[in-house]
Amino acid sequence: MVEHGKLVAWKTAGGHRRIRQDSVDALLSNTTQQPSAPTSMAIARPHGENLSVVILEDDLLLQTVYRETMAKWGLPLEIQMFDNGLDALLEVGRCMPDLLIADLRMSGLDGFQMIRRLRDNPATQDLPIVVVSVLTAEEVTAEGGLPDDVTVYGKPIPFRELHGYVQAQIARIRRQRNLRSGISQSSV
Repeated sequence: MVEHGKLVAWKTAGGHRRIRQDSVDALLSNTTQQPSAPTSMAIARPHGENLSVVILEDDLLLQTVYRETMAKWGLPLEIQMFDNGLDALLEVGRCMPDLLIADLRMSGLDGFQMIRRLRDNPATQDLPIVVVSVLTAEEVTAEGGLPDDVTVYGKPIPFRELHGYVQAQIARIRRQRNLRSGISQSSV
């Protein structure tokens, strides 16, 4: 996106890209206002039966652990994995998931910045977010903290608790869809 002029960035002496925040904000503003084309996530979710989950984790081994463990749960999940906050943030702006699971320490746009951007945007402020991090509560507070509605788990990943959380989200989404279905059926 930088090479195509969609984002404004510069390179540090170490060769890492730094993307201007106003550039990300402008891109997100345009993305959330424009209708999005059909995506693989939307196609993979006919009738909205699967819980769409975006996972932000930069460790490739942990990405594999997430995928394999969550596949064993046998739950109706559609998982997308990202290794940096900017890509995850852009995907959320393009196609809103039902749940975001994020690490906090990342290169580029980290989890803290991404969560702040999501909560500042009215279109994404109610997105359920789970943080899984090695950071202590004191370290999280030193970074400015997290919104009260963000669920925080420590690492190693507590898959038992995460499984329960995901099941609760599936039940919540089904209730919402059933209510909407009942409302639309009763108004016919």
